[in-house]
Amino acid sequence: MGSYRLADGRALDIGPGGEGRLRWRTLDGRTGALSPAGDGTWTSTLGWTGRVDGHRVVIDDCGRGGIQFDGIAGERVALVEVDTRFEGSGGTRLAGRLTLPPGKGVVPLVVLIHGAEHDSALQRYSLQREFASAGIGVFAYDKRGTGASGGDYTQDYLTLATDAIHAAREARRLAGARAGRTGYQGGSQGGWVAPLAARIAPVDFVIVSFGLAVSPLDEDREAIAGDMARGGFGPEAMAGAMEIADATARLIESDFSEGFVQLEAVKAKYRDAPWYPAVRGNFTGYLLANDAEVIRRDAPGLVRSIPARYDPMPVLETLDVPQLWLFGSEDRDAPPGETLRRLAALQRAGQPIVTVVFPGAEHGMYEFEVAADGERLSTRQPEGYFQAMADFIRGRPLKPHYGAATLSQVPVIPSP
Repeated sequence: MGSYRLADGRALDIGPGGEGRLRWRTLDGRTGALSPAGDGTWTSTLGWTGRVDGHRVVIDDCGRGGIQFDGIAGERVALVEVDTRFEGSGGTRLAGRLTLPPGKGVVPLVVLIHGAEHDSALQRYSLQREFASAGIGVFAYDKRGTGASGGDYTQDYLTLATDAIHAAREARRLAGARAGRTGYQGGSQGGWVAPLAARIAPVDFVIVSFGLAVSPLDEDREAIAGDMARGGFGPEAMAGAMEIADATARLIESDFSEGFVQLEAVKAKYRDAPWYPAVRGNFTGYLLANDAEVIRRDAPGLVRSIPARYDPMPVLETLDVPQLWLFGSEDRDAPPGETLRRLAALQRAGQPIVTVVFPGAEHGMYEFEVAADGERLSTRQPEGYFQAMADFIRGRPLKPHYGAATLSQVPVIPSP
């Protein structure tokens, strides 16, 4: 695993894939899963579809002897990696890693803020190598309770924001004289955490990828409304679906101490309705698919300490840090509609916000195809997604278009 520079100038990232596999990525968003074919040769399948795409990778001596991608030679980029342990909120010991491009020059720094997933960022986040190969310093760290970090897993945004502030300080300490403009990139749940961290301890920029400016409960309701709209169901179905949303919200808000009777009641009331199978939402689909015993056992750990009615607007209304918000138009987990309306109002009020919507992309910023059973199979990330973030991190003027996406922005003055 590592970053490689191909003979044609392209950057190629090789990172972990599924069991016994690797995954390749290029900065234009293309990706594939690699399976060993013997003699250092790996064959590729498109995105996460499992369908052979014709790409072939040869890795010589675990990459030390170079690499070939479709017959084009490449050499490993000598990125500088410094592993560290630092104290987060309340003294919790967190595991982090600073990754810098080669050389001794000043570079911008971006701190990657975890989403709600339980995976190790240090093991799974390819952006730590991709940004570094593009000349940007990166600090990644395992969220508390995940990977090599200590503490208990939580979704308390203030605790996580404080951890992010400590991470930014550690990044600048390790980078020393190489540290330039510094900011955050947060995906999904990180979109609530990054602005809060920047409001407490200002940085030079904030990037939010597929995050929201509404509460977690409003996220679920907006997602359910989208489910009904995509299914072509009318007002009666919408009213029933919102009744279900009310029941699942009671469970979440009570930390699963009450609401089970109400949930079973609405399930019994509507389970034979034609629209019922289409109710997915964000967390509601999970609660509908499992019985009370499973929910009591597993669900609290999935959403521990989540501030269900957290309103991000007071933070965003007073946040003067330049912000880049990126969305997928087909995000059914975190629909961007209301968030875009709120951000547009902030833009009109003079807040330094840029929004970018990539058509045809879903949560995680992935384009997809729809399988025969209706499930989405991710194929790649949109062209221009990485480049938009990289330009913003560097403080460069943004282009009017990135791939198929169009920017909506007010003038942003880069921080010194």
